[in-house]
Amino acid sequence: MYTALYRKWRPLSFDDVISQPHITQTLKNQIKNNKTAHAYLFTGSRGTGKTTCARIFAKAVNCPDELEGNPCLKCGVCVDADNFALSDIIEIDAASNNGVDDIRDLRDGAVYTPERCRYKVYIIDEVHMLTPNAFNALLKIMEEPPAYVKFILATTEVHKVPATITSRCQRFDFRRILTQDIKERLLYIAQQESLELSEDAAMLIARLSDGGMRDALSLLDQCAAYSEDITSETVSAAAGIAGRDSLFEIIEAAVSKNTGEALSVTDRLYSMSKDMSKLCTELIDQFRNLMLMKVCPEKTELIACMPDELERLRAIASKTELADILSKLTVLQECSEKMGRALNKRVEFEMCLIKLCSAKSQHKAIDNSENYGKINTEKRVQTESPVKPETAAEPEGQETVKPAVDMKTLKASDFKPLIEWAEILEELTKVSPSVSGALSGSRAYVHKNIMLIDTKNQFFLRLFKIPENFACLNNAIKNVMGRPYALKARCTAAAAEEQKADDLIKKAIDSGIETAVE
Repeated sequence: MYTALYRKWRPLSFDDVISQPHITQTLKNQIKNNKTAHAYLFTGSRGTGKTTCARIFAKAVNCPDELEGNPCLKCGVCVDADNFALSDIIEIDAASNNGVDDIRDLRDGAVYTPERCRYKVYIIDEVHMLTPNAFNALLKIMEEPPAYVKFILATTEVHKVPATITSRCQRFDFRRILTQDIKERLLYIAQQESLELSEDAAMLIARLSDGGMRDALSLLDQCAAYSEDITSETVSAAAGIAGRDSLFEIIEAAVSKNTGEALSVTDRLYSMSKDMSKLCTELIDQFRNLMLMKVCPEKTELIACMPDELERLRAIASKTELADILSKLTVLQECSEKMGRALNKRVEFEMCLIKLCSAKSQHKAIDNSENYGKINTEKRVQTESPVKPETAAEPEGQETVKPAVDMKTLKASDFKPLIEWAEILEELTKVSPSVSGALSGSRAYVHKNIMLIDTKNQFFLRLFKIPENFACLNNAIKNVMGRPYALKARCTAAAAEEQKADDLIKKAIDSGIETAVE
């Protein structure tokens, strides 16, 4: 019977585990010096070796002939453990055995001494899936376990594990496996399996696996079934991803704003059954490379690409502004989020391409470094010479939207609370978190085309004077409300917090500053 490569080549000793020396060396030293803990917590992304190291530890701690912390792999304990025939090593899948009754069964079994081994080892995989009651039941046995019982908890979502559990464990964080390590391991396994695997193909598989060795071996298995000669083209075809040339054709079309070419390449890939979600993810990865190329071109080790793609990326980066790259990256990330719930992924991706290639991006990228400098200056000015919170100058260079009625004739009762204000702030957060943060706890009221903003943070009025910040707020309002408003802003003193809404509106009308953009 054929055995999948990821099972066949699963490491059997700590020395075979790659990219986790900080963990394997510690565990080996503990076993060698007989200073092992009663509970461990292994956390990290998928395919990084959590369950593998748990099994190796369970063997090594019970092996009568352990070699410098490693299991000997020859004794009866090691052989039976590798064949899953050792009753003293119990593996529990918490994803399907997550109830309190399952943990009670574990607790009842823990009172019995090991049959053959020195320790009875419980390996609980995906431990974060346990119910609260199950965690409480587990906590009771972990507080004061028998001397012959050890627990190894493995999880990909450590934040879901209660602190009462984590505090009783030695925690080990598994890192994503280095791309170069995955590549070398793949080439070694391919040689042992008599597979023709090119270095470019191995590197591409390593990149696609995203730091997970199991994913890499599964993809290698799939490629081996697809073709005896595994090249980068084979990997692209087997994985259902776009070829590198097609990917760069879309990128170059987006940079040169050639919408027709981008849609044409996408249509060709779609007819070849390429996954649109994967294509979007690949574009995000490459635009990330372009971003890093612009910011720190000398740090090539941060750029995840094939060696022959570096010059191509440099050429594209040289004719593209950083702001444009960031804007396109934002569009792609939004598209990736929407694709999970889109009825037609192709249409969603084509809409994304049109935005990428549009002459004027809908997402105006802001150079925050300049804004931060202005903000810091305003903070110093505010500290040295505070101003009345009721006053704020109109942003320079902004066109004013005239109120539909005479402001002097308005009454507080004319205004109604703006229920969409929270949605506007959420939209504002996407492009300017600093302005949105300054409006935390604020309220807004509307009457016809007039909007009153009431905030407790007087620094907002100074922040509001920066044209870019003002434009961001106006764009957020127009995106949600569908039209521009004449805006008046006021900072309410903390002492007036409990004043009635009518009084606040009246003061805003009397002392606010009219500011708006067409």
